[in-house]
Amino acid sequence: MTHIPSVAIVTGAAEGIGWATAQCLANAGWHVALLDLNGDLAKQRARDLGHGHTGWACDVTQLDAVKTCVANVRQAHGLIDALVNNAGIADQTLLTLEQDINAFDRVLSVHLRGTFLMSQHVIACMAQQVRDAQGVRGAIVNIGSIASFGGIPGRNAYCAAKAGVLGMTRALASEWARRGIRVNAVAPGYVKTALVEKLAEQGAIDGAAIARRTPLGRMARTSEVAQAIAFLVSAQASYITGAVLPVDGGWMALGAPDAALGPIEV
Repeated sequence: MTHIPSVAIVTGAAEGIGWATAQCLANAGWHVALLDLNGDLAKQRARDLGHGHTGWACDVTQLDAVKTCVANVRQAHGLIDALVNNAGIADQTLLTLEQDINAFDRVLSVHLRGTFLMSQHVIACMAQQVRDAQGVRGAIVNIGSIASFGGIPGRNAYCAAKAGVLGMTRALASEWARRGIRVNAVAPGYVKTALVEKLAEQGAIDGAAIARRTPLGRMARTSEVAQAIAFLVSAQASYITGAVLPVDGGWMALGAPDAALGPIEV
């Protein structure tokens, strides 16, 4: 019998966590549709992964773009077994009274509107698919953050958006569980990506302070977040829905000043 690979859509797939996730899934035998605002880079990444993978230009905030892209992916791959809503942007790191409303709206649009639109159109496809041996038609993983749970001064839009992502995750999970569609989220801490490096250059974050505050004493690698995402879309997580998996090195578990952790061993 010919094996039919599972198919996953990953948004924001050209760089960072999205690219690491695409690589992780491809290594596990998935066929990956890489979506990114930078369509040329997404297509190059797909070529780097090899046969069976595709790259697409897509602005996840635009209804027509999402509708067309999801339809094209389905036509190219046949099925959509998983969606990873990874697309995101940095917010303005300014005092509230100095923040620009258009920049605020853009952050919410990418993280919340984008997650909603992609989920809406992929769920429409998944709901028509045949259940697997565990009764699952498809799985979605959204990207939350430690900012989903705690406030970061000057980052109003990002904190609001990431908190909203978890609320949406729970609502979708509850709505679609009996139709065989699982929806979960991961909540990364600080991850070594180009986005985080940019924030560090802007003075918005302090890498040494982050390491001191994180019980594991360092930022995450993108591959570590990708592996958690890959687990949640896999058959091994067939009885998990509506969950939020922290991938934060113990950040949210810490209930004491970081000095209580002791020195970071080298």
